[in-house]
Amino acid sequence: MSEETLIRHCSPTLAGIKTGNIFSCTHESTDVLRDQIRALNRRLASRGLCILPLRISESSALIYVYRPSKLRADLAGADAAAVLASRGYSDAKPSRCIATLAERLKGGDFPHEIGLFLGYPVEDVIGFIEKRECKLSGAWKVYGDEELARRTFAKYKKCTDVYTRQHRSGKPIERLTVSRLGV
Repeated sequence: MSEETLIRHCSPTLAGIKTGNIFSCTHESTDVLRDQIRALNRRLASRGLCILPLRISESSALIYVYRPSKLRADLAGADAAAVLASRGYSDAKPSRCIATLAERLKGGDFPHEIGLFLGYPVEDVIGFIEKRECKLSGAWKVYGDEELARRTFAKYKKCTDVYTRQHRSGKPIERLTVSRLGV
């Protein structure tokens, strides 16, 4: 998994404007992939970032890149906690929630609550779970504040464009990753 892949899929998280991103990548060796993830975590953990494989198959992996401090804040809200409890999450501790999410992903089901782990508005996650008609589709399906979502989508796109350009011009990922946000 290259720095370029992280930049392409996770720039808003690297910039600290998004809780997390999940993306799929191919690999030739599980051991090599795990070594790459460990190396990236060593380089980026001090900047408040964590990279985890949620699911690994013979040739691909589902990777979660997130800011633990932001996830902790997101999941601490009463509405998010209620959604997780209703979906069978027995513990509100973020690390336990991630473990439950990973188990669900390994089981082949699509856990509709996944948006809570990415920083999506709770109202939109609930709308997705309830299969309501969405108002807008972009980085996620929007059921609530359409205008705020449009601005957020634009901010994510601009961030990715800027980060891609800066990385291509030689800026290392450590310099592109905003330092710790909260504790």
